[in-house]
Amino acid sequence: QVQLVESGGGLVQAGGSLRLSCAASRSGRAFSFRAMGWYRQAPGKQRELVAEITFGGNSNYADSVKGRFTISRDNAMTRVYLQMADLKPEDTAVYYCWGGLGVGSKWGNGTQVTVYS
Repeated sequence: QVQLVESGGGLVQAGGSLRLSCAASRSGRAFSFRAMGWYRQAPGKQRELVAEITFGGNSNYADSVKGRFTISRDNAMTRVYLQMADLKPEDTAVYYCWGGLGVGSKWGNGTQVTVYS
């Protein structure tokens, strides 16, 4: 069973930074995806794309985070990171790691990010 495990969430003051990490594994070994990314879901709202990156290194960001967030990955596409800067209260949400396989996808359980003013 493929697993995605997120880490790095927490409580931060507006204007601060956080770095999220996500590791993919299957049966205890690192697992490679074709694409990986981060989504978030705030209370009462739908889950939305934050950023995604392909095996070839192409990345895509939500307009709301462009210039503040940076997605990166390891060469094998087994880990993905989200560096978040200049955080705003509206960034408060549960952040989910996503892995795309082409014919399916996997989700992590999420990590809470709370930004206070």
